[in-house]
Amino acid sequence: MRQTIDEGVSEVLSCVVEDVGHAVSRNVGGAELLRELLNAPWLRSLLQIYECLLDFEMSTPKPLLPYASGLSHEIMSAVQMIQHPSAEARELHRLLSSPHIQALLSSHDSVAQADFGPVLPPLSDDMAEDEEAMRIVCLVKNNQPLGATIRKDEETGAIYIARVIHGGLADRSRLLHAGDLLVEVNGNPVAGLEPEQVIQILMNSHGTILFKVIPDAAQSSGNSQKTVFMKAMVDYCPLLDTCSPCPPAGMMFSRGELLQVVDQSDARWWQARKISSSPMKISSSPSSSSTCAGIIPSASMLRSKQRENWWSQPLQVHTCIKPLTVGGSADNIQTPADESWPAAGEADSDVTDGIYLAGFRRSFRLWRRTSYRRRRQSCISCSPDTSSLCPPYEEVALYQRPPEENHRLIILLGATRVGVNELRKSLIKLNPSSFQSPVPHTTRPMRAGEQTGREYHFITRELFEYMVCNHRFVEYGEFKGQLYGTSTDSIDDVLRRGRMCIIDVEPHSIQPLRSKKLKPFVIFIKPPAADRLRETRRNARILSSCRETREFREEDFVDLEETSRLIEEKYKQFFDFTLENNELQESCRKLCSIIKEAQEKEQWIPVSWSREEE
Repeated sequence: MRQTIDEGVSEVLSCVVEDVGHAVSRNVGGAELLRELLNAPWLRSLLQIYECLLDFEMSTPKPLLPYASGLSHEIMSAVQMIQHPSAEARELHRLLSSPHIQALLSSHDSVAQADFGPVLPPLSDDMAEDEEAMRIVCLVKNNQPLGATIRKDEETGAIYIARVIHGGLADRSRLLHAGDLLVEVNGNPVAGLEPEQVIQILMNSHGTILFKVIPDAAQSSGNSQKTVFMKAMVDYCPLLDTCSPCPPAGMMFSRGELLQVVDQSDARWWQARKISSSPMKISSSPSSSSTCAGIIPSASMLRSKQRENWWSQPLQVHTCIKPLTVGGSADNIQTPADESWPAAGEADSDVTDGIYLAGFRRSFRLWRRTSYRRRRQSCISCSPDTSSLCPPYEEVALYQRPPEENHRLIILLGATRVGVNELRKSLIKLNPSSFQSPVPHTTRPMRAGEQTGREYHFITRELFEYMVCNHRFVEYGEFKGQLYGTSTDSIDDVLRRGRMCIIDVEPHSIQPLRSKKLKPFVIFIKPPAADRLRETRRNARILSSCRETREFREEDFVDLEETSRLIEEKYKQFFDFTLENNELQESCRKLCSIIKEAQEKEQWIPVSWSREEE
């Protein structure tokens, strides 16, 4: 029969080619095209594959032995009876006794003996057409949770699968889905039981668990969820949330942590997992992660919670951070020359490699601290304003700065006296051709030896107020009757010249700077441990006025630590990196490395900063 089929296929093909050849000689339209098609090598290869499949179907392979597993046990018994087995015999015994080989041989015997399970009886002829199909699901329970939650229909008493947690055992099986009706668990009917009773049955079950479910007819087989990455902008604890559908399955997170949201099908409760903020450790495929997802509130759900519980939200701490003591309002630290914290010169200006370092004059630093202290005396800004509440999540994406784009703005943030100003100054001195601070604006008269655009941009009070009305200042204030401020124009000027702009601002100024144009990278400078803090500042002196300095006091250390804690408590969701300022030179080197990575390597930024303008 095999020869008959071969001859038949070859004969048909030969006849077709011959007839097409006659058609070509008679100039029949399309014959040449058909001839080329029939003579194509791929068609002949396709026919050869077809013939091989026919050959395989006719000669079904048969196993040499249907009892390979039993034969392996005989061999192992024979090896054990040898008094001094050789190394090859011992290796053979070790291989045959391994669980993987035994499982393979057992599977071979099942196939060889056609032992494919019980043969189901035929369906009854009188079965109703609308009979619901039953699905039998067998899962092997281990130490990992099943990864599914259930709910009870109060009207019918039926138990349904509420949601399947991504990455869990049920999700990986692809056999249980949200909306499926649960009928039995290990032979125990569950209709009419409370969810707690069903959970108890599952807890008492060990090994294999057998579910009988009726699939949800409305379930969409092509319901694929798009994975998005979000940064948490609020703190959340499911065990403290009375609205959580299943607190044990909930996921706790803190502000600033990166979340991979894998399911947003529920408008109130999403599924997500926490991932590393390092781009090198991120997998864009949720199925590639072995961690089980957790339940988190949706953005709308968290926003409503923010409005209802504004005063208890960790994000909404009072902005009236403890003010500085009188005379302790500058960020200039001075120590003897042999200490690790170098002394800052008494002069207001500095020049390195012929480049003027702007933004370090005492009058500029003093107005910031004085104005900041004056602003913090009132708690009016702590009144709840639902329109200004921070979004609970911020969608982010990986971004790497193209060489043709301006550098990202670098923002240094920290409490007074933690050393932000000294770090910024040391960094610019390290490479003044790459790092630069913006030139501030002021309304005070120009002094002898000063130049406009070098120490300050000297402008009139009317122009200064006009720029304020047009929101062209990052921050501004008044000192001794004169206005001072840092403008966005000065920042843009530094970036346009191809340099990295380094600024230090008060915490409340971060939000206005977070824009697609600047793409700021925020570095929080925090103090070292309490003992190390006091050791490094033991002989330090702080600038208490334009001409006076004094030593650090214990209350200064306490105030520094408390202010740093409050700043981190409120603004840490905006931090891209936290640097502990332990020793100035070492911290400066670390800061330089961090900034280089921020400019050259992939970083997480808000999606709105990377979208093209429509």
